[in-house]
Amino acid sequence: MSTIEKLTARQVWDSRGWPTVEVDVHLNSGAYGRGIAPAGASRGMHEAVELRDGGAAICGKGVLKAVAGVMQEIAPALKGKSVFDQALIDKTMIELDGTPNRSRLGGNALVATSMAVLHAAAAETRLPLWKYLAGENAVRLPLPQIQIFGGGAHASRRIDIQDLMVIATGAKSFAQALMMTGEVYHAAGKIMEERGHLQGVADEGGWWPVFDNNEQALDTLVRAIERAGYTPGQDVAIALDIAASEFGKDGRYKLALESVEYDSHGLCELLLRWIDRYPIVSIEDPLAEDDAAGMIAFTKAAGHLVQIVGDDYLVTNAKRVATAAEQKACNAVLLKPNQAGTITETQEALKAAQAAGFGAIVSARSGETEDVTIVHLATGWNAGQLKVGSFCRSERMAKWNEAIRIEEQALPFTVASSVLRG
Repeated sequence: MSTIEKLTARQVWDSRGWPTVEVDVHLNSGAYGRGIAPAGASRGMHEAVELRDGGAAICGKGVLKAVAGVMQEIAPALKGKSVFDQALIDKTMIELDGTPNRSRLGGNALVATSMAVLHAAAAETRLPLWKYLAGENAVRLPLPQIQIFGGGAHASRRIDIQDLMVIATGAKSFAQALMMTGEVYHAAGKIMEERGHLQGVADEGGWWPVFDNNEQALDTLVRAIERAGYTPGQDVAIALDIAASEFGKDGRYKLALESVEYDSHGLCELLLRWIDRYPIVSIEDPLAEDDAAGMIAFTKAAGHLVQIVGDDYLVTNAKRVATAAEQKACNAVLLKPNQAGTITETQEALKAAQAAGFGAIVSARSGETEDVTIVHLATGWNAGQLKVGSFCRSERMAKWNEAIRIEEQALPFTVASSVLRG
């Protein structure tokens, strides 16, 4: 039996220059796997929390306590367990932590370990991770959502919309989707340069948003699609992450860029106007995580037109997905392993979404690393969609490039019409 022999944990660094947790899982056979925890800037109130050291060093963001927890508590608890029993391993860590939000040992410690165990299991079978996950099931490469302009918490709230993304709806392969997106990305940069607005990139690699209002950002994105030689809505469409929890609470929403405040109904009306005016096919977190009534109302009004994605609203939680399905509060889920805390919980959220007929998008975080686990999850679980960030910065490109390598295994590609509404 292939069992866990030892764990090694260390403090490493993410794409924003902050510490994070890396874990190696070594098996009695000599095989091993590695996982690195990402970190988000905008976080749902119900998601697993990171354990940080506090104090003066590194602005209190050190993770040596989380590393110590892996070495002193998690490692002894997992020693001797079968690497192939992911559910038992994750359950053991959850029970060991003993808190509802993974705060004692840290969601960062748990998710890094959980991912490392998964990689070790795949290494033991000598299979690529996506193939180990797929088993005998037929799977496809996911459809990518790729950021062109980064706003919200990813760009010092320079604009209210957190992500302005494109989806290559006319692509016939993953490689083609990346090529089309790359052309739009560079066209957008050229437009910003011509306006004298080119000021670098935001957290996830999207162009830094220098706009007078939110609609100017949308107009510019449409122009970038056109300048790249594509037809908006036919070849390339728009996806938005509103991240409304960042500027809304108790049913009130303050758009700082335009100095205007909306109630839930008003924000819904604004988004409906955008859907009518722009080639939008997906909207993430259109209302805040505490605004269930708003989410239900917006889904009723727009759910037949676009994909409505729950991120902060669902926090990769199977029970919250099931409740949202009953209430018709969205029609797709964003899946972030560190938001749930473990691989098993992430997969449970996916299964709940699939049972409800929801779409699913496996997602990175704004604080990322060279870890490419999510690409294999999106492919091996046949999730259908993948959101990594922009078309810039190596922590992003490592993931897009990994998908290109996977596509060389003669896997088919998920075409937009099979996963998007409208």
